[in-house]
This record gives sequence, C-alpha cells and structure tokens, in this order.
Amino acid sequence: MIEPRPNDPKDPTDRKKSKHPNDPKGPKDPQGFQGLSTELTARVPQLLEAMRSVGTGLELHSTLDRICETAAELADARYAAIGVVDEEGGGLSDFVTHGVPDEIARAIGRRPDGHAGLLGALIHHPEAMRLADLTADPRAAGFPAGHPLMRTFLGVPIRVQGEIFGNLYLTEKRDGAEFTDDDLHMVRVLATEAGIAIGNARLYEAARQRERWIDGSVAVTTALLSGGDADEALSVVAEQARRLADASAGVVLLPAADGSGGLEIVAVSADDPSTALGVVIPPESPVVERLLAGEPVFVADAATDPRMITGLARLYGPSMMLPLHSGGRVLGALATPRAPGARQFTEMERTLATQFASQAALALIMAEAQRDRERLAVYEDRDRIARDLHDLVIQRLFATGMMLESAQRKNLAPAVQDGVERAVDELDVTIQEIRTAVFALQQGPAEVPSGLRTRVLREINMAAVPLGFTPAHRFAGPVDTVVDELTGKNLVAALREALSNAFRHAHAQRIEVVVDATATLPDGSAGVRLTVADDGVGLPEGGRRSGLRNLARRAESLGGSSRCGPGIGEDGGGTTLVWEAPLRAPSRGRP
Repeated sequence: MIEPRPNDPKDPTDRKKSKHPNDPKGPKDPQGFQGLSTELTARVPQLLEAMRSVGTGLELHSTLDRICETAAELADARYAAIGVVDEEGGGLSDFVTHGVPDEIARAIGRRPDGHAGLLGALIHHPEAMRLADLTADPRAAGFPAGHPLMRTFLGVPIRVQGEIFGNLYLTEKRDGAEFTDDDLHMVRVLATEAGIAIGNARLYEAARQRERWIDGSVAVTTALLSGGDADEALSVVAEQARRLADASAGVVLLPAADGSGGLEIVAVSADDPSTALGVVIPPESPVVERLLAGEPVFVADAATDPRMITGLARLYGPSMMLPLHSGGRVLGALATPRAPGARQFTEMERTLATQFASQAALALIMAEAQRDRERLAVYEDRDRIARDLHDLVIQRLFATGMMLESAQRKNLAPAVQDGVERAVDELDVTIQEIRTAVFALQQGPAEVPSGLRTRVLREINMAAVPLGFTPAHRFAGPVDTVVDELTGKNLVAALREALSNAFRHAHAQRIEVVVDATATLPDGSAGVRLTVADDGVGLPEGGRRSGLRNLARRAESLGGSSRCGPGIGEDGGGTTLVWEAPLRAPSRGRP
C-alpha cells in the first residue's frame, strides 16, 4: 500500500490539491482524505471495499440491507439501521435493521415511527450525532420491551440528490468501546456513497414500477375488450390493482343497483372476498361524495379515519380510493387498502394508481360501447327472426290449417276426420306458441321482468340460436323470491358460461338445465343449485380450465362450490356441471 505523502510546500500539485479538493482537474475527495490519521489511512482500503459493496445491485430494499451490513462492518458495530424519512418529513416510512435477530424483532413488534426520541431529533435536525451513552441523552425516548441493550450511538444523515432520504444509525461498538472521530469520518463517506447507490436504486425501482403498472393496464384493457363476461373483467381490474399496489385487497365499486346513490362493491380480490362482496357504502359517506365528484381519497389509516364509516374499514390501514372517471363521467371507484401498520403509499404509487384507474375507466367505457353494439346486433337479429316467424311461418301454418279444415268437411272416414281434427288443434297451439315467441323477441330489455326465472329463460332462449335447439329446463322452489340479487346474478353468469361451453367445446345435442331453490348444501344449509347436463364429448384431457375456474371462484366468493361430473349421454358421456351457493336474505342492508 502506498501511503499518502504529506503536503510538500515545494510541490505545487499538492498545494493545489489541498486548496481545491473538488477541482475537476484533480481527484474527487468530497470528505477530504488528506491529513487523515495513520489509523484512518490504514482503513481506507476497507472503506473503498465498503463503497464498492454498497454500489452493487439496483433493488432498493436489498441496497438498504447491504448498506446496513457494510456500515456495521466498517465501524465495528453490533447493530445498524436505516430509517427512511416519509414524504412529509415528519416520521419514518420504513426501518431496515441489521444485527437484530428475527425472533427479537418479532417480539418487539411495531417498528419505530420516528416521531420522538433520538430518531425524531435526527429527522428534524439531520446532522451527524455521536454519543457515548444514548440512554443518558435527554432526547432519548427509551426502548420497548424486549429491545436489545444499546448505549454507544453514531448517526449520520443520508442525502439523495441533495435531499434527505433517511438516517444511518450504528449502535454498540464491539468490545464496549466508543465510536471515534475516525468512525464518524468513515461512515460519513459511506453515507455519501450510499446516497448515490440509493438514488440509482430508486430510479431503477421507479422504472420497474411504471413498467408493471403499464403491463397491468394492458391486461385490464385486454380483459375488458375481449368480449367476455363483464363481471369477470371487473375481477381482473381488482386483481391487477391489488397486485400492482402491493395491497391486501383490490376492490371495484359501482353505483348501487338499488338506486340509493351509494357505491356497491361488485368485485373483490382478497383472501376472503365474501365478507366484502355486495356491501354498499351509503351516499352520506364523505368518501363516496368525493369519489363521485371525481376526486381521489388517500387515507393514512382506514381503521381510525372518521370518514370511513363502514365496518370493513376496521380491517385495513393505509388506503387509496380512486374514481373510475373518463371523459367527465364517473363510472365507479377503485380501492386498494393495505394491512394495518403497513407502509404508506408513496407519491409515485399514488400517481401510477391514479393513471391506472383512468385507463381502467376508459377501457370500461369502450367495453360498454362494444357490448351495446353487440346487444344492438342481437336485437336487430331478433327483430328479423320475429318478422320471419310472423310473415312466413305463421302464415304457412295458418294456410295448412285451412287446407286441413277444408279436407275435414269432405266425406272421410271417422278415423281420418279425428286425425285431421287433432292435427288442426296442434297447428292452432303451435301458432299460439310461435306468436308468444314473436312477442318475447320483440320485447325490449326494460320490458322484460327482472326475476331470476325470467333471466334464466332468457339465457336458455338466447343459447338456442347457436345450439340449434332449446335446452330442456326445470325450476324447483320459489327461485324469484328466495334467491338474492347477488347470488342470482352470479348464477346467471354461471349458466351462460356452461351453455357456452356446451356449444363451443362439448358439441352437445341435448342439454338439461335445472335451477333448484330448495337444495341442501353439503354443510346442511339451504341453498340454490344450478345443474347443467349435456351429452357432448366431455372434458378433454389437458384442455383449458379457465372457464371452470371462473365458475368455482364465483361460487366460492359466495360461500358455495362448483364441480363437474358425468353427463347424460350414453354410458355417462358428456358433462354435468353443478354450481351451488347458500341462500341469503334477498334484501341487503347497509354495513
């Protein structure tokens, strides 16, 4: 190792270096390595190795872990930590430690928030601090139960691009010694390098965050415009929002179906979605008022915020609630709550989530317009079918009936007359049934009753067009009165998926649909059971199961289940789908 030569007054280069340590023509030395003690000079290689180690890698949290470990080794400290200052500058948003065993960290519980004590003093006065006994300092706030004993203390601020990022803390220098001026000098240099490494890691993390949110927006747009089930597309929005925001739940809210002016939870991605699905947030909630006005709502702690008036709020901590608005129209809201005590959402996360919500709202509007066009095409096709039935089929049947009646008046054998009479009666019945079908085809959506029985029949009749036959159907129990709106909505979606599978994949020639509102579920509770059986080819080996998983997820979100078995074809050929859910009170109250 070549030791630095003391400044020689005859050497103009050395005089220039000592006078201008930051001269761009000379080596960079922001902390002033010249004039260091022999002991400190001997530690320069260790410092350089520490700086090299700190600058390795780009992931932010691993960079903070590495800084803590490197600083502890450099200053020969037992414990090290980095407190990341929150965006308001009044506390800590993250606290990374080194040297504290996991079991002790769990026993201590909640990490410091930096609002008091020495940590708070360093936040409000970001200057280097060295103490022989931190417990004797009047600013010390004490330790929680189970915390390791700490006396010697060294703290230095970490700046990123001139702004305070956080503070580096070192405690308990080994062998009971105190931290020296040389330790302070070395840690200051390391903190400068740490600021550069953290800055690079933050830029990298921001780029990765943007990329993830963009990918999530693309996934949502694709799901909404794929022409699939609208409820399934909303579930994709909830799932993507939860994943991207690193939240405990993703929740989509739309205007309540009861017309109360509140917001109803229509899609949930969470560990237990059934507790939230269908909950209505009343219009008197201050949060609803702001969301419907197109304003985002950010909550530091949902459990204690007075604006959160539902029972669900007590389960969560930091929360983002964003309006789904596009083109001046508010479609609903998107919420991404985190667990109690979790870190707050950063400004970057808030911005990206707001952009994601706007993109999701635009995709919702486009999907709605696409469905309107598809419905219009269906209605136009129904009108054409109704006209053809009326103008062609009924007229021909009527003419055939007239011919048979004319033949009946001739001298025919009694048996022949009886047969002709029965044929005429059958033609009359057929004409009446066709006229009823024509009337149903000509009804608008607002004219169709909203009962579950009618919606099931509508799905069966719509499926009859591509199938080429009408599936047989049967109802058991008062399905219109005992099945609540949410369960009925999911049952109809399950029926639609099952009929679609029977047409597209099973190539069935016979389908039987049963809706039983008197069913008893495996746990003994009362429920409603949908059974769709066909004589098709059955489930292929290794085929896609996304549709069946969707059906199962719908049932599970309501506390039910879904399963498949043999069909009604010869020797058990085909598939039988059983979808069931418990009965709930049809009238839903507010939480």
